[in-house]
Amino acid sequence: MTSYPTPLTPALDDLLASVPETSPVETHDVTFEGAGVSFGGFVAKPAGAQDARPAVLIISDWSGLNNHARVRAEMLARLGYVALAGDVYGGGVELGQEEASAAAGRYYGDTDLFRAHLAANLERLRAEPGVDPERIAVMGYCFGGSGALELARAGADIAGAVSFHGRLATETPAAEGAIQAPLLVLTGAADPVVPDDQVVDFENELRAAGAPDWQVVSYSGAMHAFTMPDTNAPDFGAMYDATANARSWVAMQAFFDEIFA
Repeated sequence: MTSYPTPLTPALDDLLASVPETSPVETHDVTFEGAGVSFGGFVAKPAGAQDARPAVLIISDWSGLNNHARVRAEMLARLGYVALAGDVYGGGVELGQEEASAAAGRYYGDTDLFRAHLAANLERLRAEPGVDPERIAVMGYCFGGSGALELARAGADIAGAVSFHGRLATETPAAEGAIQAPLLVLTGAADPVVPDDQVVDFENELRAAGAPDWQVVSYSGAMHAFTMPDTNAPDFGAMYDATANARSWVAMQAFFDEIFA
């Protein structure tokens, strides 16, 4: 059984159980260096796998390396992938809301720093035993969804990027020809963090950059953080939505089946 730093909430227990463990999964914490920073992370993968597997880097919401990201890593391992729940801030920290807001704002405002820290995580996953270096995707939630798109904008060597309710605006729009990886953007139609005009601006950015393969899926009635089971702040536009969560997970699986074929 996986050991988490704090007990899983009942909602996260249920989320993990939504992907049955049909074969054993192994997990371990990691530390690694990159971009002048010491990072922490959490690796989950099929136990004893001998062949090189497709792999997924998961970037959490703005709170840092939390149990939601770890659970998603274990869910992906149960599907046969190697997964790294990564760390943007360094130290493998998990921040409170006020600290997290300030920390995320720093990275939103400094895309070079954001991309450098994300790239360090990507290279750590690429070095993990059992990873097929040609089949690596990046996915993220909220702040992490923005991060996945920043790696794609930077022209990172990835097979694809998935954003779950991530901010689509950026201080550094993609240069023409920079985006080579397929993109899957899963957003809430009632998300005040990602209003309709931001979606349109993002799509226009992709057109101007000549991005070759992208999808934007909007879930009716879904607010910000619709995949995060413990989120319940509708007055602030953030709320778990079981239907949007389930549909977006299926969409992600279909996307991975395609890009990793």
